[in-house]
Amino acid sequence: MPIYIDESGGLSAGAMTMAGVEIAEEDADRLLRRFKAVTGLRGELKGSRIDLVQRALFFELLERFHGRARICVLHTELLGAAEDRPTDFEAYVALMKQLVGDWLPETGGCASFIVDEGRYSALVLEDVRLDIAAMLANFGTAHMENSARCPGIQIADVIANSYFNLAIQSGRSHRIAAIVEPFVQSHILRSRPLAHGAQTASVSHAATSRPQR
Repeated sequence: MPIYIDESGGLSAGAMTMAGVEIAEEDADRLLRRFKAVTGLRGELKGSRIDLVQRALFFELLERFHGRARICVLHTELLGAAEDRPTDFEAYVALMKQLVGDWLPETGGCASFIVDEGRYSALVLEDVRLDIAAMLANFGTAHMENSARCPGIQIADVIANSYFNLAIQSGRSHRIAAIVEPFVQSHILRSRPLAHGAQTASVSHAATSRPQR
């Protein structure tokens, strides 16, 4: 089963979140087609572009089409003084490593991670992909894909955006919390903060392995 990954936010925005969604490719296609048919949405599905009613429909469809997600959350305020904080890229790497590690025990030894290629340059993301591939060893694959052509990544975007709103306590966070609560209770959505110490280790590796540009 593929696992689609996308992120939302940034350290300057108060938090960065990353979602990994396990859903069959054909079910991701069906979910997106149904969502567009009901809402009239055209183009790429983005969490930042939908209203609360549409968001509620999205999570109902996620359950209907057998999707489930893990989400990792990093709050900027927990990183200490501004001068000691990592870059957005370093935070991204730390979240990615934790998310992949969280999913691995549940993949049955055959993981396929599909990651949005849109946030950083191709050279930088290839380094991240190789890092993930090294974590997977003989237990799966990792590759990058354009979100506009990948329904699974668009689904991950909505989930990451929803948890970003929760993390920063946006004006919509109270309603979003009510929307996601039943799916948290049924374990369709599982979230946890970036583990203590994971950020430091990943930042150190990212700083030494990032390709020169």
